[in-house]
Amino acid sequence: MTQKGLIIQASARSEGDTNKVVNLLKAQTQFEVLDLNTKNINHFSYDFKNENDDFKSIFKHMVTNYDTIVFATPVYWYSMSGILKVFFDRISDFLYHEKDFGRQLRGMQMASISCNNNSLEIEGFNLPFIKTAEYLGMSYKGHLHTWTQKNTIDNEVNNRINNFAKQLLAKA
Repeated sequence: MTQKGLIIQASARSEGDTNKVVNLLKAQTQFEVLDLNTKNINHFSYDFKNENDDFKSIFKHMVTNYDTIVFATPVYWYSMSGILKVFFDRISDFLYHEKDFGRQLRGMQMASISCNNNSLEIEGFNLPFIKTAEYLGMSYKGHLHTWTQKNTIDNEVNNRINNFAKQLLAKA
């Protein structure tokens, strides 16, 4: 059975360095890509006042069509991008409202990718992904740190992406 996956790109630049990494991973996995920068996703509201933005349809499509979700984000201030943090916050919509869709996350697989301009990994960067997967009943498949230098991806990073793709496609 083919693994059906979605790479959620969460960068302020749709064609930036993170996109270079995403495109390589897509080529290796055949996973689809969703660019959050092209969507209208508002901050979480306890009163659920955000029903007319894009999040609800994105989330429902995500949980009903994919087995694996890969979150790809640049490193902004030692953490995930703001747009990805908002996406994570909005998952709460489906924990309190339309719970049947939120429960569909259970058993799915999650992974994360970070991208910056050097090989230095930020200690604990993947902790929010690990804990979110744990809380939602998802299987965490791991984290890949990547980098670009002078707008290019070197052989070491390319090899890391290839190995990560194999890890994502391996049977659980």
